[in-house]
Amino acid sequence: MRLATLFFLSVSIVGCSYSDRPFIQDGAPSRSIDIASVPDATPKIEPITRAGNPPSYTVLGKHYRLMSSSKGYTERGIASWYGTKFHGKKTSNGERYDMYAMTAAHKTIPIPAYLKVTNLKNKRSIIVRVNDRGPFHENRIIDLSYTAASKLDILKSGTGFVEIEAIDPSAPQQKVITINSAHHSQAQDEIYIQVGAFGQQTNAIKLTNKIHARGIPDVHIQTDNKMASPIFRVQIGPLLSAAEADIITQKLLRLDVTEAHLIVKQKPQNPVQSPQL
Repeated sequence: MRLATLFFLSVSIVGCSYSDRPFIQDGAPSRSIDIASVPDATPKIEPITRAGNPPSYTVLGKHYRLMSSSKGYTERGIASWYGTKFHGKKTSNGERYDMYAMTAAHKTIPIPAYLKVTNLKNKRSIIVRVNDRGPFHENRIIDLSYTAASKLDILKSGTGFVEIEAIDPSAPQQKVITINSAHHSQAQDEIYIQVGAFGQQTNAIKLTNKIHARGIPDVHIQTDNKMASPIFRVQIGPLLSAAEADIITQKLLRLDVTEAHLIVKQKPQNPVQSPQL
C-alpha cells in the first residue's frame, strides 16, 4: 500500500509528460486543424496550484527542486513536443492535456505560468501556458503542445533551439509578433554551445584540447575584450541541429563538462562586392 501511494504521488506530480506506458508511440493527430487560427495563451494572474507544485520531486532517479518564483526567468536550450499519446490525460496540476491548446510542460517553474517561447532559428515567437511537468529528457528545457510546436515550425524535426522567457501577468503585455521564416532566412542567427569562460588563456586552451581529443569538431576560443581584462570563451559550433547538440552534450558529460549552455550569435553577412569596371 505504501509503495502504491508513493507511485501515485510520483505520477501525479509529473503528469502526462511522463508515461508508465512507454510502448505507446507519440505523434501528431490524424486530422488537420487551422493552426493559424489558434490564439496564443493570454497571460492572467492565477494562483499557484497545490497539485504539481511540491518543493521537490524525483523522476527516473533525478532530483528536481522547484523555483521559488518565475520572475525574471529566461533560458536557452532545446524544446520538444508531445501529442496524441497524452491527449486527454491529466497534467501535473490536474487539468486535461489538450494538444490543440497553447500549453507546455516545464520541470521546475511554479505552475500555472506563462512563457514566451522563441524559435532561435526562424525568430517565430509564441506565448504558452505551463500546466505540466517535463520533459524528463537530459537535454530539453520545455515540452510544447502539438499546436505550439507547429506554430514554431519544429514538428518535423521533433526538437528545436528556443529561448524561453517568463511573463509577468501583472505587467503591461506587449503583442508577440510572429515572423514568417521565409522572409527571415537571410537574418538567421547561429547557435553555439559555450563550455567555459576563463581569465587565463592557458586554461581555455587546455579545455579546447581536451574536447578535441574526444573527437568533437568545431571547437574554438572566442576572445572577449570588452572587460578590463580579456575573457577567453570556449565554444563549439555553429550547430546544425538539436540532434547534433544532443550528441555533443553526451560527449561533454563524459568529460565531466556540465556547465555547457547555448549562446546565439548573429550570422556574419557576406560583404557586398563592387562590380569590376
